[in-house]
Amino acid sequence: MKGHCILSHGFESGPDATKVTALAEAAEALGWTHERPDYTDLDAQHEVSELGNVPARLERLLGLAQDAARRGPLVLAGSSLGAYISGLVSLQVPIAGLFLMAPPIRMGTAHPLDAAPVPTSIIHGWRDELIAADEVIMWAQARRDRLLMVDDSHRLTEHVESAKLAFAALLAGL
Repeated sequence: MKGHCILSHGFESGPDATKVTALAEAAEALGWTHERPDYTDLDAQHEVSELGNVPARLERLLGLAQDAARRGPLVLAGSSLGAYISGLVSLQVPIAGLFLMAPPIRMGTAHPLDAAPVPTSIIHGWRDELIAADEVIMWAQARRDRLLMVDDSHRLTEHVESAKLAFAALLAGL
């Protein structure tokens, strides 16, 4: 085993979503173990916020990441809200790498996206209707992260294979 990956789905998605499933396949092919936490119960808590219970999402991922980091190298990956929580958790747990798909740089009054200074790859759509491409470009540029911009919308449905290949490249480089 080379390490472990925690793959966090986006808001109102699920652990069997297309993108995190593709990342799981890439990890497995390269000898990394993986898990896909289920946040659907927290996303349904609209009484907390319009994005469900984000603090509980953070807490759930933090617990899983702390446990996994004790066993060996850890990579966090996520899509949209899953990318946001992965970035924030990376500041609290030692990780080897970070993979962010359509990462929200700012979410209203919530803490802006921040992440550990580790090898990081980002994939984002030029036509993302929720997160402005220029914000992601500026965030990635300031950190000198690897950034793949694709002609796609927020869900990146036309570039699942591109995301899988970018994730595999990140893992292979660690």
